[in-house]
Amino acid sequence: MIPEAVARSPYVSLVTFRRNGTPVATPVWAVAEGTELLVWTRDDSWKVKRLRQDPRVTVTPCDVRGRIAEDARTVEGTGRLLEGADGLGRVRKAMARKYGLRFRLMDVVGALVRGGKRPHVGISVTL
Repeated sequence: MIPEAVARSPYVSLVTFRRNGTPVATPVWAVAEGTELLVWTRDDSWKVKRLRQDPRVTVTPCDVRGRIAEDARTVEGTGRLLEGADGLGRVRKAMARKYGLRFRLMDVVGALVRGGKRPHVGISVTL
């Protein structure tokens, strides 16, 4: 079950782990869908590379800069990549529902800048 504070938060701090176990936090947009937390990111990002090596993650509500409130609860989970059109399409639709025009503009403008390419991947986090 996804905690209400995580589901409501505009940003969450997604922590992935380097090979040596060092945690790396990244503030991301995330959408609660059923028992999963969905994240959208570039397919060449370091968090994707770290998830390919180690599926462990933690998630904590945060602000746009990744600052975490003192009373925020961190939840442990497992991340898996949603590669392919079906998985990414599901994440895009969920992001558009939660973030609306902000997400759509970012997605469309980004695709235009990259000549129509959308080098993204979805991440499914099970908490």
